[in-house]
Amino acid sequence: MDLTSTPVAILYQALPPPIIDGLRKDAKPGGYSDGGADIAAALRSAGRAVVTPVANPDPARALDWVFPDTGAGINAALAAGAGVLWANTVLFEGHPLEAVIGRVGIVGQTPVAMQRFDDKFDTNRALTAASLPVAASFLLSATARNGVSGLDDLPGMALSFPVIVKPVRGRGSQGVTLVDDLPALRIAAARLLDEATFGDMLMVEEYLAGEEMTVTVMPPRSPRPSGKRGDAHWALRPVRRFDQRNGVAPYNGDVPVTRNSAAIGAERLEDEPVRAMIAACVRAAALVGARAAIRIDCRAGADGAFRLFDLNMKPNMTGPGRPGRDDQNCLSGIAARADGWSYADLLGAMLDAGWTG
Repeated sequence: MDLTSTPVAILYQALPPPIIDGLRKDAKPGGYSDGGADIAAALRSAGRAVVTPVANPDPARALDWVFPDTGAGINAALAAGAGVLWANTVLFEGHPLEAVIGRVGIVGQTPVAMQRFDDKFDTNRALTAASLPVAASFLLSATARNGVSGLDDLPGMALSFPVIVKPVRGRGSQGVTLVDDLPALRIAAARLLDEATFGDMLMVEEYLAGEEMTVTVMPPRSPRPSGKRGDAHWALRPVRRFDQRNGVAPYNGDVPVTRNSAAIGAERLEDEPVRAMIAACVRAAALVGARAAIRIDCRAGADGAFRLFDLNMKPNMTGPGRPGRDDQNCLSGIAARADGWSYADLLGAMLDAGWTG
């Protein structure tokens, strides 16, 4: 199927996130409908065929541009003429999208892969097993069980502070905390576990105090800014993160990434730590079988080498264009712009790399 001219519909998260092995990914308010509307409006402005729920969508109304990711919403998108579904949502095994795979084009991951690799601990363990550089971590719960430490185990553990406490199936920096000592760790962990917003387990991860960067890896078959295509994953230019709050990049809903992020200069692409980081991220994308763009967050340790710490199977794709959205570019958009792509160019490349089965 030629996806370059096939009408596309954007799906947003209307389904409540399921609990998977006791873990939960908290739903984003609005279900990514704002970013979905940005995608749809930018593609249409670039001349792409976009199907919308209403005939003349209002640029200021996000839900005019996107369909819910329910079975009924998907059927409505197909009935309206969509031949491609852009899954700007969190997928999982049993998601209604599975019913149409093989019949239409898809932009996004497979539901099976997203469910598996949205587990940050298991993903990092798989990357470590493949000899990729990954931040060390362990699982923590209220009580110990096989492979999981309990809160009462902490005093006897050899811990090097500071450390990061975060959800296993988190979203952005939500619930992520830097702690400096054991009492602070116990308090932060107990709070997350008591709230149970993210389920009954969390991760404790080594804190890497060096420079933070994020790398967007594009899928095979996606065109590059040069126009060339290939059969391998490839990376956009890394983006440097700065102005962290207490060691953690703030949630983009509180501080737009345009205020605390910038693509690195071309000269830094020759730095050995940066080259090694990019190569590791490309390998990681291949290992998880990424079928759409992913984003991997990395930080440098005391030795100056970068370690991967957060692989995002569904990176944020908000962007400028609609009213009041001029400062809403995403990290992947910032990376693309450094190599001469507009936000719409990036989206077009993602659409062109869609898959059917």
